[in-house]
Amino acid sequence: MRKSKFGPVSKRAKLAAGVGGGLVAAVVVAACSSAASTSTGAAAPAAPSSAAAPASPAGASSPSSGASSSGGTVITTAKSSAGTFLTNGSGRAVYLWVKDTGDMSNCNGACAGAWPPVTTTATATASGSAKASDIGTITRSDGTKQVTYDGHPLYYFSGDSGPGTATGQGSDGFGAKWWLVAPTGSDVTAAVASFTAGSAAGAPAAPAAPAPAAPASTPASSSAGGSWS
Repeated sequence: MRKSKFGPVSKRAKLAAGVGGGLVAAVVVAACSSAASTSTGAAAPAAPSSAAAPASPAGASSPSSGASSSGGTVITTAKSSAGTFLTNGSGRAVYLWVKDTGDMSNCNGACAGAWPPVTTTATATASGSAKASDIGTITRSDGTKQVTYDGHPLYYFSGDSGPGTATGQGSDGFGAKWWLVAPTGSDVTAAVASFTAGSAAGAPAAPAAPAPAAPASTPASSSAGGSWS
C-alpha cells in the first residue's frame, strides 16, 4: 500500500488550526454585531420646529389719533358746563384761531408747534352732534391735509395733557384768541378747563352677550321602599 506524502499532522498544528478558526469566527461575529449596531443606532430625524406665531394684524389706529379704522380723522362732540363743543374721536379738544381768514391757516412754524393742525390721511367723518356737511380739508404748505369745520381750520393744543382737557381755551398765543368750536361752527367763549370725553369715534356699542341658558331641572327621584298601604 502506498504511503501518503504527508505525514500525520502534529498536535501543535492541529491546535494552531483550531485557534485560527476561532479567531476568524470571532471576527465575523464582531462584524455582524457592528453592522447591526450601526443600522439600529441611527439618530432619529429631528422633530420639525414649530411654526412661528402669526404676527398681529397691522393697521390698528392709535387711540390718541382719533382716527377711524379707515384712517380718516373723526370729529365728534363732548359736553361740559360751557355747552357742547367739538373734539376728535378720542375726546381730544380741537380749537379754531380767530386770526385765520376764510379757510386758510395762518398758523405755521412755531405756532404750528404749539398748536398742531388736526390732520387726516383719509376722508374725515362726523359723529355725535358734529355735522358731516361742515367737515372739509385744506392742503397745508407741507402737503398735509388739515381738517376744517364750517370753514375754520382746526387745531390741537400741545399744552393739553390728553383727552378731557381744554387748557388752551381762551388763550391769545401768537396774537389772537383760540376758542373751542360749537357744533354750529361758532366759537365757544365760556371757560372750560376739563370735560368728560365721549366715546371714541362714536362707534356703536357692541351687542351684549346672550345670557347662558339655565340648566334643565333634574326630575325628583322617587322614594325607595314599598308601596303605600
